[in-house]
Amino acid sequence: MWKTITSVLAAFFGVQKESRRQEDFTSGKASSFIVVGILVGVLFVVVLVVIATLAAG
Repeated sequence: MWKTITSVLAAFFGVQKESRRQEDFTSGKASSFIVVGILVGVLFVVVLVVIATLAAG
């Protein structure tokens, strides 16, 4: 599971290596990448909302 999380995070920030991407497509399950990707996206939005709320006072 940790490998899936690190792969999604690297892809999310655009720093994923091509070799790692190919490995993910051949050995990973699509459903786990989708779930982790959605969770990372939601977490990112929540962090941005919290930062904006704190900055606004």
